[in-house]
Amino acid sequence: MSLNDTPSSERVHIGFFGRRNAGKSSVVNAVTGQELSVVSDVKGTTTDPVTKAMELLPLGPVVIIDTPGFDDEGTLGEMRVRKTKQILNRTDLAVLVVDGTVGLTQTEQQLIGIFEEKDIPFLIVYNKSDIAEKRVCQDNETEVSALTGKNIYELKERIAALAKLPAEEKRIVGDMLSPHDMVVLVTPIDAAAPKGRMILPQVQTLRDILDADAMAVFTKEHQLAETLGKLSSPPKMVITDSQAFAMVSRIVPENIPLTSFSILMARYKGFLETSVKGAAAIGSLKDGDKVLISEGCTHHRQCGDIGSVKLPALLKKTTGRELNIELSSGREFPEDLSPYSLVIHCGGCMLNEREMTYRRKSAEDQNVPFTNYGIALAMMNGILRRSLGIFPHLAEEIS
Repeated sequence: MSLNDTPSSERVHIGFFGRRNAGKSSVVNAVTGQELSVVSDVKGTTTDPVTKAMELLPLGPVVIIDTPGFDDEGTLGEMRVRKTKQILNRTDLAVLVVDGTVGLTQTEQQLIGIFEEKDIPFLIVYNKSDIAEKRVCQDNETEVSALTGKNIYELKERIAALAKLPAEEKRIVGDMLSPHDMVVLVTPIDAAAPKGRMILPQVQTLRDILDADAMAVFTKEHQLAETLGKLSSPPKMVITDSQAFAMVSRIVPENIPLTSFSILMARYKGFLETSVKGAAAIGSLKDGDKVLISEGCTHHRQCGDIGSVKLPALLKKTTGRELNIELSSGREFPEDLSPYSLVIHCGGCMLNEREMTYRRKSAEDQNVPFTNYGIALAMMNGILRRSLGIFPHLAEEIS
């Protein structure tokens, strides 16, 4: 994905589900106008989820996901069904493809139940209308033929109508800025930073600042004091990478608001308040407690990695406890969180809001405190109240 592309996390995720040989892959190919998935008369040709980021008119940037048959059998089939259920946790809109010559079966009814349970908008698409009997469709149903292209354009129109973006645009920080405000962004460049690139939260924050007609200055942490000294007036705020929180907080005067990219991402993804409350559990950890540190992306872990090295070390130093630290990354996130006393999650920049909501809600439903990197680091560095100063209602809750 290039710098000009919409990040996957900001795209509408559209999943195609159904039984084997219902024609899911054929419908996907017809809708996208691409040979995205392998098509065969053999049942179970799609063995793993196939994901493609693309532009789908008239909707715009989307992620299309073709899933294995939900009626797959055997040990491998069970694994494929489990993968399909994981896909549902990040699906914004589900398209249930039904073999029109057969109609709804128990498998489709089970999928509909999951869609409703997870509050996922869905369409029921009866494929093979070129050979199936004509049926009377309900409001959320339609007939198509992937073979002849019948009603495929209409299906795309219905997908676009059902997958409407929120009426109110979410902002990372721009709604707290006025035109001509100055923001200083502290971005350490270390072994874990991708060479030649900025990490996604930094890029997204910069864009949001510019969209607010404000101004931004980037600096590394050891140049921050010099940068502030060269400004003719104090900046509106300083936003730092979480791992530099301790150093940055000592440099930035108390009268200048200070927060982190991770805290802003928690707000953007809709779990800031949960994270603030969850961080309180750090002080209650006991010897032998399990802590899950989870990252939404997969990357080669470097020496000094924040999730696998810095956070565990600071947790043990702050609490003085012998803790059992477990790590997860990418799409792997435990369904059973009951063994854990705390979940510390990354900012979630690579995950869409629905998947972050699923992870947060899983923790809440199982009574497991849930926080994120930036808030945990701010608390352990003793600057959580200050880092939440731009959110007064939350800062008041910090004792």
